[in-house]
Parts: sequence; C-alpha cells; structure tokens
Amino acid sequence: MDHPASNKKFITIKDHILAQVESAAWPEHSRIPSENELAGQFGVSRMTARRALQELTEQGVLYRTQGVGSFVASPKSQSSLLEIRNIADDITRRGHFHSAQLVQLTSLPCPALVASALGMVRHQPVFFSLIVHYDNQTPLQLEARYVNPVMIPDYLAQDFHYQTPHEYLSAVAPLTDAEHLIEAVLPDELCQKYLKIPPSEPCLRLTRRTFSRGGAVSFAYLTSAGSRYRLGGQLTVSQKKPAP
Repeated sequence: MDHPASNKKFITIKDHILAQVESAAWPEHSRIPSENELAGQFGVSRMTARRALQELTEQGVLYRTQGVGSFVASPKSQSSLLEIRNIADDITRRGHFHSAQLVQLTSLPCPALVASALGMVRHQPVFFSLIVHYDNQTPLQLEARYVNPVMIPDYLAQDFHYQTPHEYLSAVAPLTDAEHLIEAVLPDELCQKYLKIPPSEPCLRLTRRTFSRGGAVSFAYLTSAGSRYRLGGQLTVSQKKPAP
C-alpha cells in the first residue's frame, strides 16, 4: 500500500506538470524533466515520480519516447475520441422530449473498482448520482455515475432535473480523454425497476471513464433497454496523398 505522504507528493508532481503545460511554460513537444530529476526536485522516490508521469501519459497530457524522455502532447480534440454525446441532445434531435428522474445524489464510500478507475483510495468519500433518462414518457437509460470530489467539489449542489451530468461536467471540467467499454448485459434489479423491463430484456451497457486536465473526473455505467436504444457513431479517416 502506498504511504499517504507518497500519495500527496505524487499529486503535487502531477499538479506541477499540469500547471507548466497549461500556462504554456512547457509548450507542445517540449521535453519535461526526467523521473530522476523530478524525484530529486520533490524529494521522493523515482517510483513516485514515475507514477505521476505514467498517469499523465495515460491521460494524454504527455507522451513518452523510449530511451529519450517524456514530452508535452498536443491537446486532444473531442472529435478524436469516440463521440461523447449528451443523451438529452440525442432525444431532442429525434423530435422527442427529454426528462430526468433524479433517484439519488449523495456521497458514499468509494468501491474498490471505482477507486482504481478514479485514482482514489478505497472507502474515501466519492460523489454518486443515479438518474433515469426518459424519451417522452418512456424510461430509456439508467445512469449510475461516480464523480471525483477533488476534481468536481460542487457536484452534489447541482439540480440534475434541468441539466444532465454530462452538460455540467463538460462545462466545469472540459473533456480531454475518455475510455469506453460496450457490452450486452441482462438487467439487474435496479435496471428492471427504473427502466420497467423484465429480467430477460437484453440491455446495452456503456461503461465510461472521463478525464480532464487535472485527472480522472467520472466513472459511469449507462444502461439502456436494448429494444429502445442503439449506439451509433461516425469515424472519419483522413488519408494522406502519396508523395509525388
């Protein structure tokens, strides 16, 4: 288990690097200090410095070249990701009416899987929201979302009857990266209750982890009845013309 002091130093190193990148003190493609240099500067082990660099690399803030070092990456545009769409916009685009039922908005002990996903400590407080999204009068999607309190301290003060968590998070912590897992599942008891479907109804579950410049922001399970929802997208591939 990591020592609490090491965790604090690890976050301090990440914050320092992010501040230099965001202020343009370290422009795109510039080489940043090595693990050894950061370890010496902050008085930590090389492993702690390596963890900071590794997480920032995974989040797309840095890229690493073997045997050379770590460099500032170009900011990712949202179009380079699997498109992150707001369900309210999807429903409105079809000419239907979106509404939401807020089932739960609270702070609870962070489960082990969520702690790993958000870079938190198990059982420390994490924000949680449970929302049913309706297409006209039909329940379409059950959204169970965990939010990092350090990144989004005012999450519990929001009224999600009138804006979706996606809208709020996009405004206060603009998306830099996202991870998705799409799978077919059978509904658990919560999904059966709030989506009003039988146990045998196939569902589409999208598990999504999102990042902003400061780190992991949220981890969500978006579950939709298979007979009411489909997931689509568009991938644009640019082809370079052959050299003459």
